[in-house]
Amino acid sequence: MRSVEDQQIKVTAAAVAPRPVRVAISEAQGLLCAEDVVTERPLPGFDQAAIDGYAVRSVDVQGAGVDIRDEDGQPVDLTLPVVGEVPAGSRQPIRLQPRQTVRVDTGAPLPTLADAVLPLDYTDAGRARIKVYEPVRTGDYVRRIGDDVQPGDIAVRAGTIIGPAQVGLLAAVGRDKVLVHPRPRLSVISIGGELVDIDRTPGPGQVYDVNSYALAAAARDAGADVNRVGIVSADPKRLRDVVEGQLVRSEVVVIAGAVGGWVSEQIREALEGLGELEVARVAMHPGSVQGFGRLGRDEVPTFLLPSNPVGALVVFEVMVRPLIRIALGRRHPMRRVVQARTIMPISSMPGRRGYLRAQLMRDEQTGEYLVQPLGVNGSAHLLSTLAEANSLIVIEPDVTEIRTGDEVPVAFLAQRG
Repeated sequence: MRSVEDQQIKVTAAAVAPRPVRVAISEAQGLLCAEDVVTERPLPGFDQAAIDGYAVRSVDVQGAGVDIRDEDGQPVDLTLPVVGEVPAGSRQPIRLQPRQTVRVDTGAPLPTLADAVLPLDYTDAGRARIKVYEPVRTGDYVRRIGDDVQPGDIAVRAGTIIGPAQVGLLAAVGRDKVLVHPRPRLSVISIGGELVDIDRTPGPGQVYDVNSYALAAAARDAGADVNRVGIVSADPKRLRDVVEGQLVRSEVVVIAGAVGGWVSEQIREALEGLGELEVARVAMHPGSVQGFGRLGRDEVPTFLLPSNPVGALVVFEVMVRPLIRIALGRRHPMRRVVQARTIMPISSMPGRRGYLRAQLMRDEQTGEYLVQPLGVNGSAHLLSTLAEANSLIVIEPDVTEIRTGDEVPVAFLAQRG
């Protein structure tokens, strides 16, 4: 029986990232940048107001807030005339004269000679003339040309995951397209004479095709571009034709219901000649019996998964998902793992690494993680328990019994809500 680590090494060695492609920045979110994006012009491209207020020469307002009195001992207010207004987007140049001010909106170009902006609450917000209550220094509330990015700076580096901030920065430096590592294309096929699609009513001995829908969703969650082929006949010629077609259009192929019993032999015979395809026992549960190989001219990684949806999803999580993440260029393809205390005892199969569905919680007072196993007492095959799970408890092959309160490693699954 092969160890989980040995099977993972065999699988991940087959990961091939699709060639980088140039896409519109609106389509790049979530993908890995494949180039250093070098800026050609400064950002901002001109001195501009950082807030709504009044553009001034800072030297003209240094006396604000100081107790100054006239010859009669009366307090003297520092006032400035408002000689114009500059909205954001204005292209009309304005030159500020000494002891004058101009009303400016956020993002508006700063008038010539102005070196600061007075916030509205530093003044009485007058229209024709303002009283100044507090001074500002040179550069206060001003975005200087090139403060954010200078020409030649790298706005987004290769290897960066493009999120909303990166999309915004690309737009800000005038890039409409960017080179990215695209999502690997993955095809999902279901095999089984008992299967019917969800738009039909199952007859005696028939069940809905769960696997193609569940595995397609898992692949999308992992970041793949998915083609759900659906149910395919196990007829050798038909199956071979479908698989050959998917090998041409995919970086990964997943065939569910393809291991165990005579069906497995049928499938391997049908795909013979397309490449190496091995069915092996892996020291894990569920999903011990699984297949993997490289098929077609491009040696496309191809997986044979169990017919049981729970086993198929667990094998996908442990074997297929890391391959997708590597193909996406992610440096850390595995799920985050934390240590958590169990709130009930757990039994595990000796000699195999267990992946037990669970709900991970956090103690509000201590902050430590607590975990409640699901799918115990003979219900390990039930899909409903997988739907309730937000994590997998990982139990090593040499551990068969875990007591309440023991710490166990727990892998986060995708967050819901």
